[in-house]
Parts: sequence; structure tokens; C-alpha cells
Amino acid sequence: MPQNIIAANWKMNNDEYASKTLAYDFLKLLDKRNNPEVLKLLCVPFPFLSQIENMCKGNESVKIGAQNCSSFQKGAYTGEVSASMLKSLSIEYVIIGHSERRELFYEDKNTLFDKVNLAIANNITPIFCCGESLKERKVNNHLNHVLSQLKETVFNLTKNDFSKIVIAYEPIWAIGSGKTASNKDIQEMHRAIRESIKAHFGYGIANKISILYGGSVKPINAKEIFDLEDVNGGLIGGASLDSGDFFDIVNSIS
Repeated sequence: MPQNIIAANWKMNNDEYASKTLAYDFLKLLDKRNNPEVLKLLCVPFPFLSQIENMCKGNESVKIGAQNCSSFQKGAYTGEVSASMLKSLSIEYVIIGHSERRELFYEDKNTLFDKVNLAIANNITPIFCCGESLKERKVNNHLNHVLSQLKETVFNLTKNDFSKIVIAYEPIWAIGSGKTASNKDIQEMHRAIRESIKAHFGYGIANKISILYGGSVKPINAKEIFDLEDVNGGLIGGASLDSGDFFDIVNSIS
């Protein structure tokens, strides 16, 4: 069975003090009510990885993730952060292929595939994002578009390496917009992704891979989304910046 995962993507928000406070408040809430079967990920900005990771030690159901890593192993790449650097900080997860990286930083399929391979080589689990624009959905090309994103990248992994990743489906038009895809649309896409995985890698892997949903998930709609058959959790943006809201979302999944 896929693991249930709720991942917070703090993006480029908060300074050191606010980040530590947010983590502290969330951990304090978890002390009162925590389902250890649900993996909680805090994907925080690079400068605060070690500090937040140290704060979470002792709670095995909370892990720290990075929001990106370099497509290069090492070398003269000023400003880049390699997967091996993340590994040296005991980081176990990294977001790769978020739509903001694709659109704002022009990351293509080759760059993303290199990042995935380097993450896996360093024993870091990639949370690989995929999703369609509103234009693709309006012309009814959303399924083909998302599945093509997977076929051009992570479907080229070996069966063993593919079994080590997490998929996050985020319709681009729903990210930070307040708009959420309908439950029918979410399940349709998640089912299509799982069936495509089954066709490429077999039934066993398809029923092991966690597929998360992201796109304006809030406490008010989280449970109905997470109750969908092929949804195994969420990649949460804006709502993860409020410890109470994120706590409520975490406890919406069973």
C-alpha cells in the first residue's frame, strides 16, 4: 500500500525566526495529536534546513525536505546546491519539477531527469511534480500532457529507481489561486497516473507509489480530497505557512 504523506512546501517565505517559530508551533500541536502512520514533510528554504531538521529530531513521522537541488553533481556552478550537499545534512526528500521551477527557471525534461537521478544516487527521495495549465485542460489535453511529463522523465528510470520516488500532481491553474480541481477531476488524473505506472512498471510498483495532490488544499476541503481512492496525501503550499491549518490538513488523512 502507498504511504500517506502530507508535505509542506514553504517556498521562499519567512526569515529564520519565523521559520523556526512555524516549525515549533506545528511540532507543539503534534505533541497533542499525532498519527505516526502519516509521514509529515517540511520542505523548507535552503538556509534553514539544518535548523529545522534539528528541531524535528525525535519525531520519526516528521522529515525535512529541500525544495530543489542542482542538476550538476559538483563544480563551478555558483549558487547551486547539490544532492550530495543535501545528503550531508541528512536531508531525505527533495521537490523536483515544481511548475514554478519549470516556468520561471525554464527547467526542461533533461534537467529534471538529471536532478532525479542525482537525488536517488544520494539516497534522497524525489517528490516529482507534474501538472497541466488551464489551456491544456480547456482543450481536453490534460491527461495526455501530464502523462507525457512522466513518460519523458521518470518513466525512463529503472524499475528499482522508480519505486523510490513520490509523484505530486498539481494542476498549475490551482496553485495559489484558491481554485481547486473537482474531486472527479482529481481522481481521474490520479487514476490515469497510477494506471500508466502499472503499464510501465507493473502492478506491484503502481500500488506502492504515493501520488499526492497539490493545488489550494485547505482544512475545509482536505478530507474529501484525501478520501479519494488514488490520492495518498498532499503537497501543501500556502496553507502550510499556518501551523494550525497545516496541522488540521495533516489530521484530515487516515
